[in-house]
Amino acid sequence: MGIVSAEKLIYEYQRHDENGDPIGAKRAIDEVDLDIEKGQFIAILGHNGSGKSTMAKHINALLVPTEGTVLVCGMDTKNEELLFDIRKSAGMVFQNPDNQIIATVVEDDVAFGPENLGVPREEMIKRVEESLRSVGMYDRRKDSPNKLSGGQKQRIAVAGIMAMKPECIILDEPTAMLDPTGRKEVLDTVQRLNREEGITVILITHYMSEVTKADRVIVMERGRIAMQGTPREIFSRLDELAELGLDAPQATILAHKLREGGIPLPKGILSAEEFVEAYRALPEAYRVTDPYERLPKEVETSVTKLSEDEAPLIEIADVSYTYSPNTAYEKQAVKNVSLQIRKGEFVCLIGHTGSGKSTLIQLLNGLEKPTGGKVLFKGEDINGEQYDRRLLRSRVGLVFQYPEHQLFESTILRDVCFGPKNQKLSEEEQLLRAKEALRLTHVDEELWNDSPMELSGGQKRRVAIAGVLAMRPEVLILDEPTAGLDPKGRDEILAEIKRIHEEAGITVVLVSHSMEDVARYADWVHVMDKGSLLYAGKPSVVFTHVEELERIGLGAPQVTYIMRELFPQASAPKSEFITVSEVYRALSLKGDF
Repeated sequence: MGIVSAEKLIYEYQRHDENGDPIGAKRAIDEVDLDIEKGQFIAILGHNGSGKSTMAKHINALLVPTEGTVLVCGMDTKNEELLFDIRKSAGMVFQNPDNQIIATVVEDDVAFGPENLGVPREEMIKRVEESLRSVGMYDRRKDSPNKLSGGQKQRIAVAGIMAMKPECIILDEPTAMLDPTGRKEVLDTVQRLNREEGITVILITHYMSEVTKADRVIVMERGRIAMQGTPREIFSRLDELAELGLDAPQATILAHKLREGGIPLPKGILSAEEFVEAYRALPEAYRVTDPYERLPKEVETSVTKLSEDEAPLIEIADVSYTYSPNTAYEKQAVKNVSLQIRKGEFVCLIGHTGSGKSTLIQLLNGLEKPTGGKVLFKGEDINGEQYDRRLLRSRVGLVFQYPEHQLFESTILRDVCFGPKNQKLSEEEQLLRAKEALRLTHVDEELWNDSPMELSGGQKRRVAIAGVLAMRPEVLILDEPTAGLDPKGRDEILAEIKRIHEEAGITVVLVSHSMEDVARYADWVHVMDKGSLLYAGKPSVVFTHVEELERIGLGAPQVTYIMRELFPQASAPKSEFITVSEVYRALSLKGDF
């Protein structure tokens, strides 16, 4: 018997109508058998609603089986007297760090777990320091968690569990809100704990590249285990993964497409390093000499990109913002930022966790007022005394980092109707717009009368986006809209946003930590660093600054690294290959993706 085992596990939860009356049970876990050995690194994949998080909560004894058995270190999770020991043995990091951060000082929060376990003071201090350093948050140990960004809070939550040194760590989308460097730091730390200290790791993620070093990958579908095997075995079955709403690392997809196009690359390539090695080993007839010759040579990196006679839709003029001025918690989040956004543009805002991105977008629709400078919408100062900021917020819609913060009605349909209702539309028009928005965001119609609080994190995000789209804004601002979404859901949401952007002419401002999404969708990219605007430009130009992006906690798409490694003679090109389709065309014998 392993450290975690489940036998014929079934879990059902009761669904309720808008009046709170039960309308039947829904099966979330359906006769799962599972055995995890001590010291293994297990990755669990699956689309939103497949049962991943429900499975994780059973391992931590937050849920009790409807039928069947779950044993953790030999302890039955149905035995209430063993709950403390089970949770001491199996620590859990949730999707949303606000669910588990309780102290008013960072280091006190990380110390909370070890203190409750009776760890001696000297050992506790050592653990807190090690954990905070491992997630890159030691310098913020004296800060209040309330003053941290969402991604920084997630690092604190991870550090809090690490400091307890449980036998098993369960991580439910722990890196969803982290920048690329933060994701790497957390995963490197978790892998080190697994490798050097023998801690069992169960990782739930939608980042396919995070599972490539796992011992075993489990893929869930409708509460059952649909696939399991080593990462190489799983990622050799791309068609099956696609049917389950998943994808694979860019290197894996690129190799698969090239192999289909006649280039004899091996199956199951998992990383950029493996791709480069395999490509260099190909016979010369299959290799390209200098693909960079095909790229455009022009460079456009001006922060101001409008002609003199073209007025911006949104203009930020020398804007600064300071949290809690003249107090011990004073912190300047935005420093003298100036930028312009054109009507109908698809803009991406990128930067490390805590760089000021979320603060900046809250200035765009008047949720926060700058401590210096001006924010203009169609040439008018939105913070002027006579300006109607209520009307502004129906024109400039904002989807927050955490969808739970803007969901509150008893049913999904009522929640999405809330914006149109405040626009004084008729009930008929409210319902029309709400249903249209829910269909656009692919929220299953059978869920519309359910409570939004019963949804998975990814489903909540779709509903939050629908609530803003239902108001038909001129500008749609999205703060990490794909965090918590499975690959299929991510692609569907972004494709729909892109379609709405193109067909309705809506201006889109997207905050993202996914360099791959930025590369695929952005017309223009603004790069933030420590509250300031570092530079701006087209994505293909921005990603030429790979080393500088890495220095500030970002990076480039995986395929960009592949091309730079394969063709080092072009290490400083004027523009980069940034998408799988671009690299495929550059390396393919056929030229079509």
